[in-house]
Amino acid sequence: MAAGIQINEASFGYTKNNRLIKVLQNINLACSPGDFIGIAGVNGSGKSTLLKSLCGLLPLLEGNIVINGIPLSQITNNDLAKQISIVLTEKISGFNLTAFDAIAAGQLPYTNIFNRLEPAHLEVIQRAAELCGIKDHLHKPLSELSDGLFQKTMIAKSIAQQTSILLLDEPTAFLDYASKHELFKLLGNLSSQNQKCVLVSSHDLDLILKYCNKVLLVKDSSAELLYTQSAYGHKIFTELSGGYL
Repeated sequence: MAAGIQINEASFGYTKNNRLIKVLQNINLACSPGDFIGIAGVNGSGKSTLLKSLCGLLPLLEGNIVINGIPLSQITNNDLAKQISIVLTEKISGFNLTAFDAIAAGQLPYTNIFNRLEPAHLEVIQRAAELCGIKDHLHKPLSELSDGLFQKTMIAKSIAQQTSILLLDEPTAFLDYASKHELFKLLGNLSSQNQKCVLVSSHDLDLILKYCNKVLLVKDSSAELLYTQSAYGHKIFTELSGGYL
């Protein structure tokens, strides 16, 4: 069974005002264990649409997606939650949830029908909170967290989910400079040391160049996979950044 993500001749898009908008076409991509892929592109190029489609939040328009050797369309929601975790830019509101509650949700696929958290689950939750530097904020309501702490909480939830594939959409939004580097370093370690497949979209091109081993450049409805240290990769990034990188 092939581990990771395999995308074959896929097209991605979404529906707006009853109109289908196709943003990416004929995409082929493989993300294997140990890959840390940065997704770069201007606003509206399809980065978020791609990530949401990979975990089933948006329907695939054409082609196929294979997750750890199984077609995405054949994977149940609970099994998918054990294989893919995603961090989105949208904020969770309501229900007066605490940071602990949010992170604990990552362990729900592994609990019994009563969603009872056992000591082993609590250990995973605590470890995820420590990795993201929020262990002192676990009992604070999400509504009282700063944007940066909220983002770290969602990332901790993703780590607590213990999946082999991590998808993150603009995870450095709202983080300060040091926290951005700490996050990318953490993701790099999860990729290389734990052999996870990590895909992260970001406008922080310097972070992608420094920490990712590959980059998916999304532009003009297409996507091109590059190695970040290649001269060609640097040239593309320079063009994408408007010459400011």
